[in-house]
Amino acid sequence: MKHQTLITAAAGFMLSTSLALAAPEVVDGPGADPQCFAPLSEDTQYFQWPAKEGPYKVALVNGFIANDWRVQMIRVAKAFANQPEVAADLEEFKVVSVGEDIAAQIAAANNFIDQGFDAIIVNANNTSAFGSVVRKANAAGVVVLSFDNVIDDPMNIQINVDQVGLGRTAGEFLLSKTDADPAKFLFVRGPAGQPVDIARATGFQEVLDASGRNVEVTEVVGNWAPGDGQKVTADAIAAGGMFDGIYVQGGSQGPAQAMIDAGKFIVPMSGEDENAFRQMCNEYHDKGMVCQSGGTGPAQSAITIKTAIAALKGEVIPQSISLPTSISFSPYKVGSEVFPDLPGSLFTGNNFPDCNIGFTNEEISSQSGDNN
Repeated sequence: MKHQTLITAAAGFMLSTSLALAAPEVVDGPGADPQCFAPLSEDTQYFQWPAKEGPYKVALVNGFIANDWRVQMIRVAKAFANQPEVAADLEEFKVVSVGEDIAAQIAAANNFIDQGFDAIIVNANNTSAFGSVVRKANAAGVVVLSFDNVIDDPMNIQINVDQVGLGRTAGEFLLSKTDADPAKFLFVRGPAGQPVDIARATGFQEVLDASGRNVEVTEVVGNWAPGDGQKVTADAIAAGGMFDGIYVQGGSQGPAQAMIDAGKFIVPMSGEDENAFRQMCNEYHDKGMVCQSGGTGPAQSAITIKTAIAALKGEVIPQSISLPTSISFSPYKVGSEVFPDLPGSLFTGNNFPDCNIGFTNEEISSQSGDNN
């Protein structure tokens, strides 16, 4: 009986230890630094992990890498991690990109948990596939955060902008720029199955449906990459496509170049905030290429690192953090909205003043988008 009692007691200790390690605890708000870590809504719950002594080991597990936004996102993350006040809190910052393989991304995240990393940051290839990763991390006291393509498990910190809203603004803009009946739009989508692509397409279609207008949409897949977008746009025009407006989720300069090269029409465009796209919008503005551009700045990776460090220090953090979205219209102001002397691949959304986060072009360009 004594032996059985010892076993029971040991089991109870193991269970209580496991529960003690489980994280996060749901607590009352408000959270830390509310200007930067703004809750998504009044109903957002707040998390708190037991404070850990730093410096910390943080990993960024990226998936898709084949476009300029992802490369700049990684460069910005590395630049932020190298800033002296941030580097003081980091023992190690690792980045790995795995492509579009969901299983490989899950394995990479689990590997960092097994290696004893304190926080895992994920830009998810599939929002619903990471529940097991979140549970494993929570059991180990590891903070999991997701951004851009967020994990939909409610027990991780989610950092994002209103992706559906971005699709809506694109639809509203294009509808406002044509009276054609039917209105014919070309929609250059991102990689098939990517959560951001789905969300933006949902918002775009909602606005078109709600307008009550006769709208014909031709969809092509540009993979958020200028080269891919240019090819599929050129193919759509060569096949006889005549459009009243074009919506490009990413890689916007590619479809814009294809339209210009075809020489058949110049129409309003809604795109991301790539520097080259904005320069083209300015050049062809008076010829009918009136543009709306905006999106999800690559520097949200830096905000996610900042959030991870705050959570590891035991600060109260909203479970879902809402980032501001910047929408601008052509013609763009040189020096503040468009930068002719900087690379065309530059995304202009690199500063978040409310989070005291900002970068020089030299800081960003000195980093690589490679694994480390």
